[in-house]
Amino acid sequence: MTVASGGTRGVAPPVVHHTITVLVENRTGVLARVSGLFARRGFNIVSLAVAPTDDERFSRITIVVDVEQTSVEQLTKQLFKLVHVVKISELAPADAVERELLLATVRTGGDNRSQVLELVGVFEGKIVDVGFEDMTVMVAGHPAKIDAFEDLMRPYGITELQRTGRVALPKLDRTLARARGQNESAARLGGVTGKAS
Repeated sequence: MTVASGGTRGVAPPVVHHTITVLVENRTGVLARVSGLFARRGFNIVSLAVAPTDDERFSRITIVVDVEQTSVEQLTKQLFKLVHVVKISELAPADAVERELLLATVRTGGDNRSQVLELVGVFEGKIVDVGFEDMTVMVAGHPAKIDAFEDLMRPYGITELQRTGRVALPKLDRTLARARGQNESAARLGGVTGKAS
């Protein structure tokens, strides 16, 4: 339950999803130490994804966790104390580009096949394997899109399902681009005005 400022005292702050990205050196045991820190503090990890970056010396760990905002700040301080942690960022949903991939094997016997194919097309997915009675499909996109697709597939019968967990990067700053465009427009307008005078 959320309470507006000035509301009832003693009400705990809401627990929400927080996306934390941790840039670490590629060393043995680093992932275990990072995830172990969350476990020791009793935080529920909703999603965890890890992969090398463009620089093979480093990996990026993306963790979605259920915690209060005050706990995130404490957690970040604890993470910085770990050896081989290079950078930590907390990404608010509005400031992040988030994507996830889903693989699901769905029953497609009878008339189901055409309906499943149509839904896969609507969600811009792909068929990656086909059997006589089943079909394995792949869909990538925002986690909310993956949730919606999974919900629509369940009535047909999902025999196996795997989700990667979300990966995220900060949204790019478009302020400079807008300013540059405005300056160029002003310069062109000034040039036209100069010619006309």
